[in-house]
Amino acid sequence: MLDDLDPAETREWVEALDSVLAFEGADRAFYLLDEVTAEARRKGAPVPYSATTPYLNTIPPQKEDRLSPRELAVDHRIRSMIRWNALAMVLRANAESSELGGHIASFQSAATLYDVGFQHFFRGGSAGDLLFIQGHSSPGIYARSFVEGRLTEEQLTKFRQEVDAGNGQGGLSSYPHPWLMPDYWQMPTVSMGLGPIMAIYQARFLKYLMHRGLADTAGRKVWAFLGDGETDEPESLGAISMASREKLDNLIFVINCNLQRLDGPVRGNGKIIQELEGIFRGAGWNVIKVIWGSGWDPLIARDSTGLLLKRMEEAVDGEYQDFKSKDGAYVREKFFGKYPELLEMVAGMTDDEIWALNRGGHDPTKIYAAYSAAVRHTGQPTVILAKTIKGYGMGESGEGQNITHQQKHMADSALTKFRDRFGLPLTDEQLAELPFLRFDEDSEELAYLRERRTALGGYLPSRRQRSTETLAVPELSAFGGQLGGTPGRQISTTMAFVRILNTLLRDKAIGSRVVPIVPDESRTFGMEGMFRQFGIFSQAGQLYQPEDANQLMYYREAPDGQMLQEGINEAGATASWIAAATAYSTSDIPMIPFYIFYSMFGFQRVMDLIWAAGDSRARGFLLGGTAGRTTLNGEGLQHEDGHSHVLASVVPNCVAYDPTYSYEVAVIVQDGLRRMFAEQEDVFFYVTLMNENYEHPALPEGAEAGILRGMYLLRDGTSGSAGEPSVQLLGSGTILREVLAGADLLAADYGVAADVWSATSFTELRRDGLAAERWNMLHPGSGPKRSYVEECLGARPGGPVIAATDYVRTFADQIRAFVPGRYRVLGTDGYGRSDYRRNLRRFFEVDRHYVALAALTSLAADGAVPADRVADAIERYGIDPGKPEPWKE
Repeated sequence: MLDDLDPAETREWVEALDSVLAFEGADRAFYLLDEVTAEARRKGAPVPYSATTPYLNTIPPQKEDRLSPRELAVDHRIRSMIRWNALAMVLRANAESSELGGHIASFQSAATLYDVGFQHFFRGGSAGDLLFIQGHSSPGIYARSFVEGRLTEEQLTKFRQEVDAGNGQGGLSSYPHPWLMPDYWQMPTVSMGLGPIMAIYQARFLKYLMHRGLADTAGRKVWAFLGDGETDEPESLGAISMASREKLDNLIFVINCNLQRLDGPVRGNGKIIQELEGIFRGAGWNVIKVIWGSGWDPLIARDSTGLLLKRMEEAVDGEYQDFKSKDGAYVREKFFGKYPELLEMVAGMTDDEIWALNRGGHDPTKIYAAYSAAVRHTGQPTVILAKTIKGYGMGESGEGQNITHQQKHMADSALTKFRDRFGLPLTDEQLAELPFLRFDEDSEELAYLRERRTALGGYLPSRRQRSTETLAVPELSAFGGQLGGTPGRQISTTMAFVRILNTLLRDKAIGSRVVPIVPDESRTFGMEGMFRQFGIFSQAGQLYQPEDANQLMYYREAPDGQMLQEGINEAGATASWIAAATAYSTSDIPMIPFYIFYSMFGFQRVMDLIWAAGDSRARGFLLGGTAGRTTLNGEGLQHEDGHSHVLASVVPNCVAYDPTYSYEVAVIVQDGLRRMFAEQEDVFFYVTLMNENYEHPALPEGAEAGILRGMYLLRDGTSGSAGEPSVQLLGSGTILREVLAGADLLAADYGVAADVWSATSFTELRRDGLAAERWNMLHPGSGPKRSYVEECLGARPGGPVIAATDYVRTFADQIRAFVPGRYRVLGTDGYGRSDYRRNLRRFFEVDRHYVALAALTSLAADGAVPADRVADAIERYGIDPGKPEPWKE
């Protein structure tokens, strides 16, 4: 702090500022200060910098937009009843069994934040707002819907009891889950951190639809509610600079700053509101702080010396939490009592009046003013930092206490105080029964509530299950260039996919709905030709001449650009894909997103977002480029994917394929288009692609059904080989070619006949087998069903079955239960490494020699060939029996 060398001059400057504020207003004062600061910087004078503003409300009382006294009163009665129902729902569930759990405190702290929004700002209907609701607040949202008449008492009674409820029609899901309640919840949010990043990219996608002329989204807002503790998740803040860079003024974050996370204070030794203000202001957001309730306004106005503000700023969050866990006398002593002048300021106030000095997040006047300012703000996203109390209203049972988040019960005395505090129409006897409350049909409150939701366009949350429009997807013949093979030419399946994508982009019926998404790898995947042809989406257009402007495939940004280039940002690209893949529901416009990425940086890096996509009932294509552990041969341990298909297999509505040939890619993509956009099935596709070039055959006649079910006979090697030993060989992706070569070795060197199957999806084969197995268990009196694997292999001459893939053994091992006879699996367990492909495949023991060796070993075990054939193969193919297991190196 510098010394004041001339107090008189300082006083003149301050008085001049006061005069400008008094006669010309804050805007003029801001302009003058900004000009003086800019001039000082130009002249090289050091200018003090602060990322934060004083620990006060951003909007002063005289600038607040306000509700009428009648609106405030009716809103309070509605909110009080919702509070009770939310509390009763959790208490009743846990009175029956503590297994069910649930959360009371989060919604009680945020009730006013939601209530003001639902009553006055959140737009419903076909062009309504998108709400990302904090997961732990779900009881309060259900409670509101009950008061509105949208949910029944039976449904509230079955909170977290969904198994017998029937697809969201009975019991209520624990948190916001579109998969479980498909006509209600818009977005899944309880995996903390995912809601904020998904909200950002949903807001950007609304701009995308608008600029491309596909939908009018001008009046729509995306509201994301999150907790202050949730902002520690990297995804919560990781994309906020993109939101300001893209000028997403349709995005509003509401951060419930109750100062507590699950176990204790968020920032006990600091101030989370000030910290977040600095972060968001630095990222270019409009920040609105709602810290103090209206009761503080007279005290703040009387703070002519700044001592009250000083006390507000020096108290840390751990102290503020402590204050609100006690009483008014404690606040008088510990907060105001630090300075005699502050004690004198509140000398005329009773302890109850001091205790009633509320936080801004519980004051509907302050929240209404903040929301009104936020929806009117242009050019920037807005974050509202609202200070609240966790467990507000719970009193001795948890208000402001570290144990609050886990509370599932309340003492009788606390319930009585809760009733009295919120003026609920309940007798002492009724309290014990925890009844759900509703307004009478002819009540002022219910009429007002319905009037408000009608004015705002309809009820929320509400989700559209099917888009009004069903797309006319192209027939398989549209991809003729990929069906006829590539005789004399070598290409990769990645190149085949890019050609399919170009065909779709030019399709007159659906071309405008295709959304190519890449995370800064377009050139790797051979997609740079799309830059000029279809453009990269940018609201600002292109304010520069690109360095490669004189080239055919120059880098072109445009407001109506069709590609989404997300940079080195897999989480953001996945959130962008989710926004496009749910547009059929959120905007009633089906879009067809294709997100292509290095497969290792897909499921492994963003698995939580992939799971959220499944919950969201997303529809679209994920393309795992340069897939497999031995195809991306130069990149090494962290780049080579050997397990993405295992991860994909656990997502119930993810349909995953590992194709080898261009015609397989075409068949799979066309079927995905049919299922997702013609039939509107709630699935999404994961298709792995390789960068290895080789010649592709033409589509075998009748192979389409087998490609889609998971396997088909690619080479008939056993017909006419009566008396010869035979095997069944399965392969997928690039290793299928090693399997074919292994079959050749078996025939040439050992006289073993081999059928070769292209196993396009071990995951789909497993699901089919599980379904058959389950049906047989539940229908003991009926003829048993056979799995598709059994149908395929049972129709062949038999012999042991060998499977080899470029993924860990677990991938192909999924079908072991359904394979008749001996089954041996080869895979790439272990860490990746760099080398030539042939060396990598030998190292991981998935090359043609190991395929042949595995087949001979199984045949010898069955007694079909002499045991010395195995030893001969080891010597012939130069295999080292003493070589360590690959997964140990």
